[in-house]
Formats: sequence, C-alpha cells, structure tokens
Amino acid sequence: MARRRAGYDDIVVAVPVTVPYVRFSIRSAHWFLGRALGELVRRSGIPKAAFDGLCVSSFTLGPDTGVTFVQHVGLSPRWLDHIPMGGNSGVGALRRAARAVQAGDAEVVACIAGDTNHVDSFRQGLAGFSQFARDAVYPYGTGGPNASFAWLTAHYMRTFGATAEDFGKLCVAQRENARSFPHALLRRPMTMADYLSSRMIADPVRMFDCVMPCAGGEAVLVTTAETAAQYGLKAVRLLATIERHNAFPEDPVQFRGGWAMDRDDLWAQAGLGPEDVDLLQTYDDYPVINLLQIEDLGFCAKGEAPDFVRRHTLTVDGTFPMNSSGGQLSVGQAGAAGGYLGLTDAVRQLTGEALGAAVPDCRVAVVSGFGMISYDRGLCSGAAVLAA
Repeated sequence: MARRRAGYDDIVVAVPVTVPYVRFSIRSAHWFLGRALGELVRRSGIPKAAFDGLCVSSFTLGPDTGVTFVQHVGLSPRWLDHIPMGGNSGVGALRRAARAVQAGDAEVVACIAGDTNHVDSFRQGLAGFSQFARDAVYPYGTGGPNASFAWLTAHYMRTFGATAEDFGKLCVAQRENARSFPHALLRRPMTMADYLSSRMIADPVRMFDCVMPCAGGEAVLVTTAETAAQYGLKAVRLLATIERHNAFPEDPVQFRGGWAMDRDDLWAQAGLGPEDVDLLQTYDDYPVINLLQIEDLGFCAKGEAPDFVRRHTLTVDGTFPMNSSGGQLSVGQAGAAGGYLGLTDAVRQLTGEALGAAVPDCRVAVVSGFGMISYDRGLCSGAAVLAA
C-alpha cells in the first residue's frame, strides 16, 4: 500500500530547555518536569494559559501520568499525550505535537521529559521493565540493559568485524564534545587507553560503554512559524520524521532497527539526503546502537559503520560531527529525558545558540531515537530532520 507523504508546512521547534542534570536527587520527577515547563513559559514569553498542548515522557512519574500531571502544574490543555517510549520519546513527542498543531488541535505544544534518580531507583525500575525480559533472564540470574547490549554488541562484532577500538573511538570523541557542554556530568578527558583499561561489565561491554543514569529534564516548544515570530523566538523548521516499532522481528539477534525500513521516506519528506546533513544526534545508551543508526539512516551501508568511524573524527570541530553535547555516554541518561537530549541540542546548534562548542555552519541536523529494549531488541525507533 502506497503511503501519502505529508509534509510539515510551517511547523517549527523552539525554546530548547535543559534542567541541569545531577547524578542522584531526592526530588521527584514532577519537580524536573515542572521546572522544564516553567522554563518554557519564562523563556518563550508565551502566557502559561496559552499552552494548549502538552506531551509528557517520564519513567518515574508514576503513579501519575500526563493526565494527572496537568493538575499538578495548573494547565488545561485541549490536546494531551503521554509517551512512554524511552529513548524514542523526543522524536515521538515531536511527531505527535507537529501533527496536532497542523490539525488545529493545539497551537502551542510543550513537549517535556524528565526523571529523577534516587540511589536505588534504577534497580527498582528494572523489576517492572518488561514481562518478556523478566521471563527471559530469570533462569540466568541477570537483568537490565548491560547484559542485553552485551549480547547485541558481541553479535555485531562477530558479524561485521567491529573492534573494541571502534567503540572506544566513538566514546572518546563524544567525551571530547562533552568537555565544553555545561550540563555534561562526565567532562574529564578520556583517552583510548582509559577506555580500553576500564573494567569489563558484561563482556564485551566495558564501563565506558555503559550510559550513566542520572536525574534531569529536557523540553522544547512545537508551534507554527507565525506564532514563533510573534513572540520573537528563534526556531528551526521540521522537515521530516519517521517512526517504527518492533521492526524486523524475524532477526534472531538485532543488528538493524526501524530506521532501515523507513529511511527512504525520511529523505523523501525532507527533500535531502545523508550528504546534506551537518550534524547527527543519535540515541547513544551504548556505542553499538550508534553504529546501527549510522548504517540504517543511510550514512553508510550495513556493516560498514566500523570503517566509517575509523575514517571520521566524530567531533564538533572535525569530520562528521555527532552528538555535539557528548551524548548520554558523557552527559548522562536522565531517564526519558535522554530521548530528548539530541533534540534540544540540535535546536541550539541550528539557531546559533550552542551551549558548548558549535558545529561550524550547521544548517541541517538529524535526530534519531531508540527506546524500550525488551532484553533481546529495542522496540521503538524514529528520526527527524531539522533545518535552520
């Protein structure tokens, strides 16, 4: 069945907000989400009552959802969504908010994500992660993403010849990008020797391959170009998005994601190609997923990402800038807000308001999301193309 490719007309993204990350916090998710929303109101100059759309993503908001959260913050939106897509939350929220504005269901949509991180919240969260995951790992006495991504990483290395140094180069490059990003929790310089000597967590995944849970929040506004201009907001154009869930279930071990199914549609919507991209923001909870996104979005063929990494610096001031903030591997993973990190920083880079080092002449950025791994594979994937 042929799909109708509907564009995004005059939909724009503006007012990128980051609630500063902290390793642990005694505050609730409500506080981080409320702070993000408050910053959107303050920085946009748009009255709170005019925020008629809200999209919320959080792992630790429970027992509340987006429905009851509006009571906490005193909003009365006429359009509301709650997106539990983990690392795909940013792209998912952006897609839905854009269509809501296009349809006239809302004019100003606040897309917010945030989570807290108590000392034991990550372990407790694993208990309800996925019924399938619990059933799969219970006999082996293991659980959580480290073991899952070790399995995917080992398969990718065997199949495509990636080495520890390839993953290390990506981690070292992202740490270099993070050194000037004020919200990064890990900014100490990292060398390849540091990476290779870090302790093994779940062979072949090393400590510096693992994302560090933390607390924080992220947010953006989605509205029309006319509204953004009315309030004097710097904004970027939304050119294209894709989204796919449970892609390629026939693969016994995941080595590709939904981007591979829909990338032609992404580039057709945008009227651009991979060669036109100045900045790639991938979801980077583990290095192997970066390589999958590089391949599946069409920057190189399947299995060629290791060589692609070897040929590029991946740093802001070098070739093929990627994860300009340092990504989650250096900034930290603030729960669902991790799925927004690439989005907020892409908006800053495209509007000339980078918090850290700026990508030279950045005009087009791709933001990619990946979320909700159910032990053996990630289920949610998406991507968006943004332009200055």
